[in-house]
Amino acid sequence: MGKKREDNIRQFTHKYSKVCVDNNAIDAGLFDEYGVKRGLRDKNGKGVLSGLTNISLIKSSEEVDGKTVPCEGQLYYRGYNIYDLVRGFQNDGRYGFDECAYLLLFGKLPDVEELGDFKRILAYSMTLPTNFVRDVIMKASSGDIMNSLTKSVLTLASYDDRIMDMSLDNVLRQSLMLISVFPMLSVYGYHAYNHYECDESLYIHRPDPRLSTAENLLRLLRPDMSYTPIEAKVLDAALVLHMEHGGGNNSTFTTRVVTSAGSDTYSVIAAALSSLKGPKHGGANIKVVQMMEDLRRNVEDVSNENQVREYLYKLLNKEAFDRSGLIYGMGHAVYSISDPRAKIFKAFVEKLANEKKRHAEFELYSMIERMAPEVIAEKCRIYKGVSANVDFYSGFVYSMLDIPLELYTPIFAIARIVGWSAHRMEELINVDKIIRPAYKSILTLKPYESLKDRSTPKIDGHEDKVYQLPMN
Repeated sequence: MGKKREDNIRQFTHKYSKVCVDNNAIDAGLFDEYGVKRGLRDKNGKGVLSGLTNISLIKSSEEVDGKTVPCEGQLYYRGYNIYDLVRGFQNDGRYGFDECAYLLLFGKLPDVEELGDFKRILAYSMTLPTNFVRDVIMKASSGDIMNSLTKSVLTLASYDDRIMDMSLDNVLRQSLMLISVFPMLSVYGYHAYNHYECDESLYIHRPDPRLSTAENLLRLLRPDMSYTPIEAKVLDAALVLHMEHGGGNNSTFTTRVVTSAGSDTYSVIAAALSSLKGPKHGGANIKVVQMMEDLRRNVEDVSNENQVREYLYKLLNKEAFDRSGLIYGMGHAVYSISDPRAKIFKAFVEKLANEKKRHAEFELYSMIERMAPEVIAEKCRIYKGVSANVDFYSGFVYSMLDIPLELYTPIFAIARIVGWSAHRMEELINVDKIIRPAYKSILTLKPYESLKDRSTPKIDGHEDKVYQLPMN
């Protein structure tokens, strides 16, 4: 009966999905007719203004002689240029995650005492409920670590007797706890999958409260808990650069929307995670790595610019890889001339590539970064410039760090939860109103027909067959 049940359901859904398409398709021309901004963005790429924020600033254009012209991309955390922030902790030989997290959450750079207090609070919060790893993470393991992470976050809510307390001190407490435990939830979720689904050895390491977030990530992941200084420094830079990127990106906007409904912190972060996992958002770096693997399989000499260029043409012509017509890692919804995160990250990537003896791969990435905008400009009608985004290099970095593909997007989440938390608190402090944009209805009104008077629907030119689904 099980096979028959599955076959019936499959036939039904295959058939009636076409009905869904027929009755839900909207003429694309109507979006222009009614002035609807698809994706809440103008055709020139400018986003529809939907809120105010004091957390970060993204700059991709400037006014010159009364005209808006593209400029080198700039990113500011609480008014501080990301270049200066990275240069600051790099010159001091420090890890930057804690400092930048403090900056985003509290709106100011910490002094030595404040930073020390903050690190200690994060360390105190780096604990999970008794038997949580065994009873929650290890059970029903999944190769989709983002779903595992979301499950863990929602389950943590059941251990919190102040779940619906919306006071700022409580929301801050919940946020700090989640920021602290995200590396554990992610890595333990992977270990569970790797053991139960892939038949590999299981090892669960405890984090060291004296170490940075990047160091603990590598410590938790690797069997021998070892890592080199450059590995930890590059991963720390990746976390800082992925930490925040304005209120309009999909997962952060989701955070603000769900917060505006009055939902609890765990539900808000679970919603943000669900948004981030999509390949058009946080999952993009996986696509870059898979695209590069396909390139190596199909290009005889990856050092030959003409052969690589021909492959890029095939990507755009939907003749290679996933036939989407995209060169993954190229272009951004906001930036045109450059993504500052990619420019900063590239220097770290080169250092790590040299240590890992993978400089030839780095040169291939650099070649594509240079050629792809030229190829896209030749083949596509674009309204703004195209440049490499941060996802272009992040997957390459994670592969050099021997981080499994399943953890690429969770690492993005480990960083971005800081930004989500800052935006959630800003929404709670300033806006006591649910976010509810308008949708224009194009519905045609119809008179009601009794059941006996309705015609039998026809699908694929044949009268509909009623499927009798088994009841057991």
